[in-house]
Parts: sequence; structure tokens; C-alpha cells
Amino acid sequence: MEPLSGETIPEHFAQVVSRFPESEAVVSLPQNRRLSYAVLKEAVDKLARALLAMGFGAGDRIGIWSPNNIEWLIVQMATARVGAVLVNINPAYRSRELGYALERAQVQGLFMIPRFRRSDYVATLLELTPELERASPRELPLRSFPFLRHIVIYDPHNPETVARPFRACQTWRDVHQSGRSVTASDLDAASAALDVDDPINIQYTSGTTGFPKAVVLTHHNILNNARFAAKEMYFAEQDRLAVPVPFYHCFGMVLSNLLCLSVGACVVIPCEHFDALQVLQAIEAEGCTAVHGVPTMFIGALEHPQFRDFDLSSLRTGIMAGAPCPAALMTRVMEQMNCREILIGYGQTEASPLTHLTSREDSMQRRIETVGKNLPHQEVKIVDVESRRTVPVDAVGEICFRGYHVMKGYYRDAPATQETVDTSGWLASGDLGSMDADGYVRITGRRKEMIIRGGENIYPREIEDVIFSHPKVMEVGVFGVPDAVYGEQVMAWIQLEAGETVEEQEIRDYCRERLAHFKVPNYIWFVTEFPMTVTGKLQKFRMREIAIQKLNPGD
Repeated sequence: MEPLSGETIPEHFAQVVSRFPESEAVVSLPQNRRLSYAVLKEAVDKLARALLAMGFGAGDRIGIWSPNNIEWLIVQMATARVGAVLVNINPAYRSRELGYALERAQVQGLFMIPRFRRSDYVATLLELTPELERASPRELPLRSFPFLRHIVIYDPHNPETVARPFRACQTWRDVHQSGRSVTASDLDAASAALDVDDPINIQYTSGTTGFPKAVVLTHHNILNNARFAAKEMYFAEQDRLAVPVPFYHCFGMVLSNLLCLSVGACVVIPCEHFDALQVLQAIEAEGCTAVHGVPTMFIGALEHPQFRDFDLSSLRTGIMAGAPCPAALMTRVMEQMNCREILIGYGQTEASPLTHLTSREDSMQRRIETVGKNLPHQEVKIVDVESRRTVPVDAVGEICFRGYHVMKGYYRDAPATQETVDTSGWLASGDLGSMDADGYVRITGRRKEMIIRGGENIYPREIEDVIFSHPKVMEVGVFGVPDAVYGEQVMAWIQLEAGETVEEQEIRDYCRERLAHFKVPNYIWFVTEFPMTVTGKLQKFRMREIAIQKLNPGD
């Protein structure tokens, strides 16, 4: 078994660059740009020097709020170069969600784009902090966000000439100019002082209640996870990976970006936000040997009316993960997309994220019906939900993990960390499954209420809090129902105040103003009562059963 790496991310990246300086590291088709490993390293070091000049160093939190682009990748590697903690912020967030993300991680620097499609990022930030419009850079931090010292605006389609939308922000060019005072030896000294167990990333992940938790991951966590995922995929410098999954997810940042950069392969960005046609075009034009995605992305590609027009013969492998992967879909991807070695992955953000992966050597049945075996240097056990004792082979229980990949903890949340990781280092996944005598795991369900819609983790409590704030709503219950395309859809049962009436669309519009689009309920039912426990709690399992029966009366 190959040993774990004892390197930091910048140490490992420097070695890869020295081996493949002229190889393409990243291709962004929406930006029409290509960077070799040598050029990428130059860009990373340029920004890293600027971060040092701005006063950032090991342990400081720098957020990035943007869809996929080359600058996102540069920020990812530059923060690692100086030891700053990259805080991934969902580009779909509205002001309320953005405010929570900045406050929870005590973000000190924010890189963001001005706008994307219908999302005006600048307007959203100013809605959250109106005083920014009048402040100068010297007046940061503000009272509303006492940790936020720098805000950097960049335009991925013209990063050097973006206009400054308000005085308190800096531009990409401003930042680069500030880095001229820092020497290459200063930067190397900062990197040399880093330790593999230093925190390097904060990812927001789901909980059963309230807002997401801030998962702290280290160099050791994510670099080794990326390396072993690449090894299981037989991935090397000749490979080119189409990456339609969002960078702000572990799937994008670790299992795509860092996976490629750990072995000298090429990251191909086909689109800023998933578009099936652009993914198909990228695979053909760039000769991609692999493609990652959640099941809905593969369905979108297979069902696209122009699917048969594309030559996908270059494809070999990839990972399907983020949601349950139907066996029929896996078979179609293998046969119709020529992705014969496509693998199913399973894990969670708290585990950096990959814990299980199928293998091209597995039988077809195991490749399409299980999530495979645990990766090297990881332990897994299945325990009884109540007693917490390990169950026999093939028995169903809660899946637990232990090893190098387990998170450092939830940022500023020791109680939640202790609830999730026990004193022996076992991380409780909240997922139910079984493991056979050979170590292959099957996922059978979840203990927690989390909804997984198209690879996005959604927590009912957050949506319930928003809907409950509507003046006409007396009670609300949110849960997931099965969906053939997205895996699950969000359903809300709403009981109105006496004498009130409201239309579904009013509730949806109310949610859209306050929540990311993927959290807005697909189904809204108005009810006069809820199934309840004897202690007065909503019986969501019963609500789900009733909903499934009514939505699928013939089943």
C-alpha cells in the first residue's frame, strides 16, 4: 500500500510543476484561456505574494464567492501557498446566507465577482452591508462584519480591468500591484513554515437543523484524499478531466481540481455553471478522458437532444457521486458515453470528502449496486444506531469512518464536533448501510433529515425558518420526496393562520427572495393538520409516506 503523503499542498504542487512545466494545467472554455503548469504556478505565486502584502498568513480566513473559473483555482492554490484557510461560499447564496457564511467562519478577506446571470453579487453584498457603499478601504473592517478587512472584485472574463463598484473594495489589479513588495524568498519562507496538519479549507456542509456547519480540513486531509482518488482512477499526467461540478463543493475543489494538480493532469472547465451542451462540446473538443458529475448531470447529458452528435470516444473514466447513483444510469453512462471505467464515489465533506470508491476491476454488479470499498488508510464500520456496537456482516446500521481524512472539526463549534466525532476518532456519517464480507458497502438510507437534490445538500430547518417567517403561516414542515431526475425534491407542508389564504406562487416567491434557488420547495401543500408524535413533534416520516403515495398513486 502506498504510504500517506507528509507534504503540504504547496510542497507537492511544486514537485508536480517541476515534472510537467509545459503540460496544460487548466483550460477554461468560457474564458477562452489555457494555462500550463509553469504559468499557473507563476499566477499562484503572484497572488500569494499579494496576500502576504495584504497581511494574510497561516490560519487567516479568505472567502471566495464565485462560480467556476481560473481565478477560483488560482485563489485556491494561492491561499494554500501562504497557509490561509480558503472559505468556499456557494455562488447561489442570497444576502441572508452570505451573511451567515461570512460570520460563521469569521472571514477576513473576500474574493468575489460582480455578477453572474441574474445574480448581482455586488447588490447582494451591499444589501447585507449598506455602509460599504460609503466606506473606503481604510475604513474596513466595518461594525457589521468586524473581521472583514479586504474585499476583492474580479471579472473572470477580464480580471485586469474590472471596474470598482464601491470604494471599499479592491480589484484584481490592485491586489497584484500590492504584492510587488514581497520577494520570492519571503513567499518560500511562508510556505516552509506550514505544517501538514494546518487547517487549509472551510467547507459548509449540512446539518439536521439550522444553518450549515463550517467543516475545517487540513493539507493532510485533502491532499491525500485527492491522491488516492487519482490512484484508484488510474489517473496520470496524460488525463484531462471535464469538471462541470461546482468548485465550492469538495467534489470540485478536492476530487477535481486538487486531484488533477496532484498528478499533473489537466482541469477542463466546460462551463461556469452546469450546461449539458457545453459539457458535451468540451469533452469532444478537448479530448477529455474523464468527466465527473452528480447523477442529474449525467442524465442531462444523455437526454440532451444533440447527444448523439458528439464524439465521446476519448472518455475512459470519471466519478459519479453526490447523490444515489441508479444502476440503470451507470449502465447507460458506460455504454452510451463510452465511459467504461466510470466509478461510483461516496463520502461526505467531514471526510475530505471521499471514503468509498468502486474499482474498474470490480464485477459489474458491484460497480453499479454498491459504493465500493474504503480508500487506503481509512477505516469503516457499521454500528447499531442505538447501542453503537458494530453490527454483523450484511446487517444495516450507521456508517462510521476513521482515519487521516476525518475533519479537524467544525469551526468554532466544539459541541457539534463532539457529537459527530467520538473520543476514539470515529466520524458518524448519519447514513445507513451495510457492508459485506469483502468490504463492499451498500447505502440504504439516512438517519438525518438532510435532503439531497441534484447533489446539493439541503437542510429542512433553514427552509422552515424562512417559510415560518411569512405572516400568514402558522406551522410548516419540510422534507424530501423521491424524484427520478434530481434524486429528491423539496416538499413543504404548510398550515396557515386561521382565516388566511395564500397561493403557492406567493410562498415560492417569498422563498426565492431569501434562499438559494435549489432550496425553494418544488411541492407546496396546504394542510389543516400534521401527523404528530405524542410529544407534539411532526412525524416527517409519515408525511413523506403520505406524499409519496399521493404523488405516485399507481405504485
